[in-house]
Amino acid sequence: MRLSLAVAGICMAATEVQAFQIFHERLSRGRTITRSASVEKEAASSTPDLPDYGKTSVEVDKIRLTRAKPWRREDLFGNTLIDQTMDELQNDAEFQDTEQRLKSVGAAQMSKEERLKRRRALDDLGIPSFEDFLQTQLQSTDKVTLTRKKAPTVLQINIGLYCNQACAHCHVESSPLRTEEQMANDVVLQCLELLKASPSIQTLDITGGAPELNQSFRYLVTMARDLRPDLEIIDRCNLTVLQEPGQDDLVDFLKENNVRIVASLPCYSAENVNKQRGNGVFERSIAALLALNDAGYGRPDSGSPPLDLVYNPLGAFLPPEQVKLEAKYKEELDENFGILFNSLFTMTNMPIKRFADFLYRRGELKDYMDLLQRNFNKDTMKSLMCFDTVSIGYDGKIFDCDFNQQLGYGVGVDEIHQGGLSVFDVDSFESLQDQAIRTDNHCFGCTAGMGSS
Repeated sequence: MRLSLAVAGICMAATEVQAFQIFHERLSRGRTITRSASVEKEAASSTPDLPDYGKTSVEVDKIRLTRAKPWRREDLFGNTLIDQTMDELQNDAEFQDTEQRLKSVGAAQMSKEERLKRRRALDDLGIPSFEDFLQTQLQSTDKVTLTRKKAPTVLQINIGLYCNQACAHCHVESSPLRTEEQMANDVVLQCLELLKASPSIQTLDITGGAPELNQSFRYLVTMARDLRPDLEIIDRCNLTVLQEPGQDDLVDFLKENNVRIVASLPCYSAENVNKQRGNGVFERSIAALLALNDAGYGRPDSGSPPLDLVYNPLGAFLPPEQVKLEAKYKEELDENFGILFNSLFTMTNMPIKRFADFLYRRGELKDYMDLLQRNFNKDTMKSLMCFDTVSIGYDGKIFDCDFNQQLGYGVGVDEIHQGGLSVFDVDSFESLQDQAIRTDNHCFGCTAGMGSS
């Protein structure tokens, strides 16, 4: 009996200890709450420095964040980016070095030096020429020569290298300094004559630079539309051009002429865009996209032409999967800015011009060339740009693609046309059918991943 009572006493003691602990925990919490209430009471009695404290409703589940007031067209006009770009270029030592070299040796010599750097990188990796590489990959017994087997359906015209920006990745090295490299009126007129004589052409793709800043841009668009009402016309737009003086009616002009816009936006974040394209470019791009949305661009049922965006990587890596990245772009731009667009295209950076310089300075050219050849995708061979496109330089010379244009690899080089054919040497673009396509080691860019065409 005594033992039972003793055990019972121990159990009671343990229970009392637990109860005591629980009591103290509750008391401690109560003191904390009391202290918090006391602080609030004291704060309430001295509200001069807390004028908005206590105004938030306790019904927090009903609080909804509203989107920031979007920029509209009236916020765009007359605010040039050129002065800022020029200031940035003056302080960019790498850009200044490139410009000095361009003046001293010329674009052709710089392209040769570039090609040699790519070739050395491939030699170090034990990778053969692009043609020999294709022969191995396609398991061909004969040397592989790419040929334009059909008449071209896309006419791409680079109307000039002048631009209000100087993007770090630009494969045409555009900037506000490229004032001389502009398409002359006689070349524009000849392009229109050839368009008229080439019924196979279904798309006119106008690029630059900022093509809209060329004095013949609107004439080219208007006349092409009159010549071919069914023609697809594309404007490769950098978006910030909409803010340049004299471009206040550009959105309306493009819409009235049923021009599809393919706009470069290398990211949906301000930091990445401004790093690649210059300070403040992201905000200007967002304002431009909102203005285009106001005009009906990018809205599914508006009846307006498409508004498409283009992504290219910031560095030496391949772009993400296009479908997934498009979904992410649409989510981010809609959620944060209320922006709509039709499609996103992902592009592999070509190892030429400014991007090649970028890679070389960082010691990444060899690794990037290795990345491109490791990710060779033979499926890209079915839709390479050079199979259905003819590219025209600002001087009227004809090229297989925009990249060959920048490297000076002309079409139809022979003893007579040592610099290649120009628009004044052909009667129709359809005569370029069955022409061999010039390839070189930069072509790894168009066959890696999902390509760059």
